[in-house]
Amino acid sequence: MASGFSVQQMKLRAFDLSERTTRVGRRSLGARWSRLRSRAFLIPQTAVTAGLAWLLASAIFQHANPFFAPIAAIICLGGTFGHRMRRGVEIAIGVAVGIAVGDLFVQLFGQGAWQVVLVVGVSMALATLLGAGQLMTTQAAVQSLVVTLLLPNPDQGLERWLDALVGCAVALLVATVAPSSPLRRPGKLAAAILAEMAATLEATAAALRLDDEAAADRVLERARATEDQLQTLAEANREGLAVIRHSPFRRKRLPEVQAYAQLLDPLDRASRNLRVLARRAVVLVWRGQHVPAGYLELLGRLGAAARSMSDELEQGRLPRAARDELVALGEVSSHLELPHTLSAVAVLAQARSMVVDLLELTGLPTEDARELVPEVD
Repeated sequence: MASGFSVQQMKLRAFDLSERTTRVGRRSLGARWSRLRSRAFLIPQTAVTAGLAWLLASAIFQHANPFFAPIAAIICLGGTFGHRMRRGVEIAIGVAVGIAVGDLFVQLFGQGAWQVVLVVGVSMALATLLGAGQLMTTQAAVQSLVVTLLLPNPDQGLERWLDALVGCAVALLVATVAPSSPLRRPGKLAAAILAEMAATLEATAAALRLDDEAAADRVLERARATEDQLQTLAEANREGLAVIRHSPFRRKRLPEVQAYAQLLDPLDRASRNLRVLARRAVVLVWRGQHVPAGYLELLGRLGAAARSMSDELEQGRLPRAARDELVALGEVSSHLELPHTLSAVAVLAQARSMVVDLLELTGLPTEDARELVPEVD
């Protein structure tokens, strides 16, 4: 009987492991597909730019094999993705310096260990004198080595350097005419942050309702994870604004990009308030303290409002529709009973602060949002 039970247990565990493995595999596949979709513009843009660089270098200089034109174009265009023109120009200079130094050295000194030392040192020093950052300096060293060691052909003179200049110029032009970063990316990222906030609020209410200490700990870890997402959003905002500055073809979308950029501060405040709320929830569960049912309902409704706002952003709209619900939550929160436990009061206070933060996300100024959350009776 014991043996049979043991076999049954093993089967159940194997099934559970298989099910978890399947879920992990699906999440991994979904993440990869999402990453591919996020680069759906960059990949064909880079491919076309590489071909265009080859074609122009062949046509302008009559070079039979302008190898460095597409190489420089790919490196340069990849550098502009997420960092725009400043980084692209920096990489272009690094590539050009490295190839020029490599070309000169292979003509004058040939190959060898001491040549490697010199070519790397000279190319990095020149890049530094030109005001290079770490990326540009590294690119100069790498490109000089490619010329010196992999393609040492003194007969080509400075052909490779000219090809690299063509490739970099084409890449920078393409980055200006057709920027690689979608301007609505900040909205998508903000939607993901709000969706995570909604899930965290719902999980907090569930942990408090069930007095589940392990669940409360997981909620706290989840609340802390939004910090990285906010940094990604800040970078995406900078990217979007840089696109507008450098591309005359995108100026008409300036109000939209600025509106998405303005979501960052209230989202950051809401995230901080949520982390404090989650810490107080852990203390409440750990001490076995009572949480009024009205507080749990408030957290659930606040999570639903955040999820509604996330859906709006996903659809490319600024989150306005939840404003009435948030105003109602501000009113409701002012009439809830105040318990005698400090942590429960803190949960209410942080939830009310989050109502203000989310009201700001709907487009209200801070002062107006605060006015819509009355004092507690």
